[in-house]
Amino acid sequence: MNAEAIRKYCLSFPQAKENLQWEDDLCFKVNKKIFVMLGLDSVPQRMCFKCTPEKFAELCEYEDVRPAPYVGRYKWVMLDRLDALPDAELKDLIRQSYEMVAARARTAPKARRRPASRNRKTKR
Repeated sequence: MNAEAIRKYCLSFPQAKENLQWEDDLCFKVNKKIFVMLGLDSVPQRMCFKCTPEKFAELCEYEDVRPAPYVGRYKWVMLDRLDALPDAELKDLIRQSYEMVAARARTAPKARRRPASRNRKTKR
């Protein structure tokens, strides 16, 4: 998959949004939580996503796949090139990442989902 195909696929999920963060990382989010990061400034382009602990261990055995910097301990992997995995497998992994992040965002305590100003009770 190329960057544009990944972008279209990520945005096809319900409530998925994109934004540019940390200079040149295109982040795809659901409920303000990232499920895929696509590096736009690297050649070849790199990509990060969340996966299950079992899949994390398996993927880290592949060439051009490694634990993602800073978030590897949370079972995020980095593909050092977009063609490190077959397209069908990559699509399935992106879908799984979206589902895990979306499920966690839905179950987060309501106090954590609201802006801080709404959490405080004011006397009138």
